[in-house]
Amino acid sequence: MVKKVEIFDPPMCCSTGICGPSVDPALVQFAADFQWLAGQGVQVERYNLAQQPQAYAASETVKAALAKYGNDCLPLILVNGAIVSRGSYPTRKELAGLAGLQDEEAPSLYSAAVAELVAIGASIASNCEPCFKYHFDKARELGVSVEDMARAVETAKAVKESPARSVLELANRFLKRDEASKGLLVMQSSCCAPGSTEPSGGSGGCCK
Repeated sequence: MVKKVEIFDPPMCCSTGICGPSVDPALVQFAADFQWLAGQGVQVERYNLAQQPQAYAASETVKAALAKYGNDCLPLILVNGAIVSRGSYPTRKELAGLAGLQDEEAPSLYSAAVAELVAIGASIASNCEPCFKYHFDKARELGVSVEDMARAVETAKAVKESPARSVLELANRFLKRDEASKGLLVMQSSCCAPGSTEPSGGSGGCCK
């Protein structure tokens, strides 16, 4: 049976909690471990209370935990709908155990330099100027090239612009549909509009 692991985070400024001028190393490591878990074939979902409160309201298990313990129980980790951890982020080894994977320590690619590149991308996505300046300087201190930082910015830009394009396309489709509908109504009613000329030979108009 494929297991599903859900993480219900406390309220954070972004979906990973790794943006901002002060990055929590534990969150950086957990973000890498969570992605590693997804790569092992486990179904994973992660929610942020500040951005996705509907997910918390939709889960009776999560609502009950919040009612009993308050926000102190976050993060909550659920496996197949049951709480297996609350109040802290597990290590990769613990996370693998909770998901029923073999106890294998895979090497992490999430170095301090990679963390700064991710934070640069997150600052672009969240329009946070102080965040970008801070992480730009930190990345330079770690020897990250301007070219790699530019790639992180371009990736974040592409991700950020995609939903904007989608909603504009949706708006255009609705606007065009509405205009077409209005045009059809005008065609259907123009012959009966006030002041319209009756067809030749007629005595009461085309709609009488």
